Amino acid sequence: MKILILTTSTGQGHNQAANSLAKTYKAKNHTVSIFDFIPEEKKLQNLLIVEGYEFLAKNLPKLYGKLYKITDSKLTNKSLNLLLSPIKNLVYKKILIEKPDLIIGTHPFAVKIIGNLKSNGLNVPFISVVTDFKAHYTYVNPAVDAYITATEYTKNTLLIRKVPENKIYPVGIPIREDFLYKTTQKKNNRFTILIMGGSMGLSGIEASLNELINNPNPLDIMVICGKNEILKKNLSNKFGNRRENKNIEILGFTKDIPYYMEKAHILISKPGGLTVSEAIAKKLPLVSPFAIPGQEQENLEFLESVGAAVALKSIKDLNSTINRFIINPLLIDEMQKSLEKLAKDFSLETILSLSNKLTKKSYA
Repeated sequence: MKILILTTSTGQGHNQAANSLAKTYKAKNHTVSIFDFIPEEKKLQNLLIVEGYEFLAKNLPKLYGKLYKITDSKLTNKSLNLLLSPIKNLVYKKILIEKPDLIIGTHPFAVKIIGNLKSNGLNVPFISVVTDFKAHYTYVNPAVDAYITATEYTKNTLLIRKVPENKIYPVGIPIREDFLYKTTQKKNNRFTILIMGGSMGLSGIEASLNELINNPNPLDIMVICGKNEILKKNLSNKFGNRRENKNIEILGFTKDIPYYMEKAHILISKPGGLTVSEAIAKKLPLVSPFAIPGQEQENLEFLESVGAAVALKSIKDLNSTINRFIINPLLIDEMQKSLEKLAKDFSLETILSLSNKLTKKSYA
């Protein structure tokens, strides 16, 4: 089977899902091509969509949240078609070159593009991966043959928008297979906190660490900065030296995130769909002091409603939250039970079976 995966870089979660899927399919000897459909040479779309997202999310999050809500309807969502029109032609050329048996989109804009192409005669099965816990209207299109969703809750947000139930598969956002492995590694005796990472930026992580170093309890703190070398350098300079009853480890890019998640008692992070899915698979409770209005805020509201996360109103609440976990470890046990319920349906194998089913149907 030949598979084309469409993604783009508005946040790294879409690319991570694409890479996880590619690895899964390649392990079964399928041919996979990943295509970033908003390349740098498409300057207007790159400026408005990719760079625009990064700028608004970082500097004007409330404005981003308002735009997210404004476009979350059938009427206003149509305005995206004009912006994506030049991208549609680029994707169509890629499809003609690759001749895929199956197309998968890990970004909602892929739904708009493929939906338009299928309405004009394209006849290739299309799977949309919803990379957050509540489906934005951009995902809704009758041309989608199947949806992969994080949870039953996500499935219900599509059902409300009149998506047929037989198209929706709540088997988890695709994550690396090693997050799904169970190990016998024991937690540290000291309370251990993992902070992820590069997407929060210097101010977010620095604010968290400034609070935690004043916590009276002994803590082991691991910070993963990803590929943000400037962030790693700044944090190492300020927090790298050993402090009384605090061990702080500043890490750059690592493929060993499953290992660090298993060492930790809690995760401090923004509630992005992929990071949260990885934490769910590892049954690692989330404490989130920062959430961008829009999809991250919706993710956090859902996770808190099912007892899998704690949303902080202020960074000043961080230590009191940590102290509650230390005083009463049963709180973490209860959160892990909630996480286990969310993780029970995670299945990369189901995605593979669905892919085979759709491609066989298209050739029948």
